[in-house]
Amino acid sequence: MPRPPSKKLLARQARVAAVLPILKATYPHARCSLDYRTPLQLLVATILSAQCTDERVNLVTKGLFRKYKSAADYAAASQEQLERDIQSTGFFRNKAKSLRGMAAALVEQHGGKVPETMEELTHLAGVGRKTANVVLGNAFGKNVGITVDTHVTRVANRLGLTDHASDAAKIEQDLMPLIPRDDWALWSHLLIHHGRAICTARNPACERCPLLPHCPAGPKFIAAASSRNRRVSDLPPSHTRDRR
Repeated sequence: MPRPPSKKLLARQARVAAVLPILKATYPHARCSLDYRTPLQLLVATILSAQCTDERVNLVTKGLFRKYKSAADYAAASQEQLERDIQSTGFFRNKAKSLRGMAAALVEQHGGKVPETMEELTHLAGVGRKTANVVLGNAFGKNVGITVDTHVTRVANRLGLTDHASDAAKIEQDLMPLIPRDDWALWSHLLIHHGRAICTARNPACERCPLLPHCPAGPKFIAAASSRNRRVSDLPPSHTRDRR
């Protein structure tokens, strides 16, 4: 006989049921912020996005996608040339190596096509579960897991939806029973948008956050900010010395 759900799980599910419609209404155009037209382009862009902003990746892939149109093109590129083409994304040597290895595997094992399963994707060079989730959820519309990046990690923790501060794999496992499966890919986009717009790492704008009534962390941030402001207002006015 299955165990009944815990009070913690039920409370978290109720919180998600409350905040998800608000997030959808607040960010109706939430989508993957990487520019792509094909599964291969999204896979390449996601590999490049490690330790790099999506804006920078999109600038680089404009020219990259015109030059490299297939997995065979990446596989045939020299390490040195590919490094030059992606240099501004950072960690370009490792990324170029991953792109060439990933592309060679696509050509040799998958007919040049991006596979559509978690197991096959995560066997490719440079592709972990997070990258695979991005590709599966966005390029193929398959909700196999939930993408957990720094924004998702931060917002999920502040909403009290996970017991783990930074372990992406464990945070994903905490979130999966809470979010309707059809919304797994969208959930990540919503939290990323919210993390950039309001729930920032420093000085989150809790006073204007539409999730405040449902957020355990919000009142604490507001109280801390109020306390800081009181301390500043209690400081004596500065005195300047007369200059003669």
